Amino acid sequence: MAVSVDTVYQRVLAILNKEQRGYVTPQEFNLFANQAQKDLFEQYFYDINQFGRVPGNSTEYSDMLTLLNEKINIFEATAQPTRPGPEPFFVPSADQYRLGTVIYKNTTTNSFGVSTTENIEAERINANEFLYINASPLTKPKNIRPVFVSNSNGIRVYGNSEITDVTEVEFNYIKKPVKVEWKYQMVFGEALYDSTYSVDFELHPSEETELVIKILELSGILIKDLALYQVMNQEEQETIQQEKA
Repeated sequence: MAVSVDTVYQRVLAILNKEQRGYVTPQEFNLFANQAQKDLFEQYFYDINQFGRVPGNSTEYSDMLTLLNEKINIFEATAQPTRPGPEPFFVPSADQYRLGTVIYKNTTTNSFGVSTTENIEAERINANEFLYINASPLTKPKNIRPVFVSNSNGIRVYGNSEITDVTEVEFNYIKKPVKVEWKYQMVFGEALYDSTYSVDFELHPSEETELVIKILELSGILIKDLALYQVMNQEEQETIQQEKA
């Protein structure tokens, strides 16, 4: 599930040529493409916050919150953390955008010596809250009720005691979109699309038109065409209004 980088580029060029607005080089397109993808991706989280405050739509294919979650699900990933010495846990991935669920794998052994493992979601708390929670026997974290504290230094997970075994913890997170690139080979002075080394947009297929609009908007700024920028910006605003109506 992706959006073809070549399809988007050809649509952008076709519109620019039809309107005689100029030309966007592959290098310029790649810059605009990644900026457009980043803008759309980050907008998902603001939109989820907004649509989460209003009643949902019972129609299967028109509930905006469901549609937004479908778009974000593309970027869901799972990783086992690393823990260098006494340091907190780290998600071993440079592509992490936002931390999701922290899972503690609680293993227990019954009277017959049979071990079972249950995946339990740890509750996220602030560092100052941990001091109060841990001080009371009633609220103190347990293996069946784990908590975690996250800050710039890393993540600490607590059950009956601080959990230090990396095999007992798993992180769900949202990864960043991959870097888009329209690769080409020069043939007789012309740039021809190279599908082998090109990288498509990771966004949902429904975002193809919005990507074209955003890239054209950025192209209007590059070629100093205020009219193109205004038309594409108006088109983008109309699309947003339709989605939020």
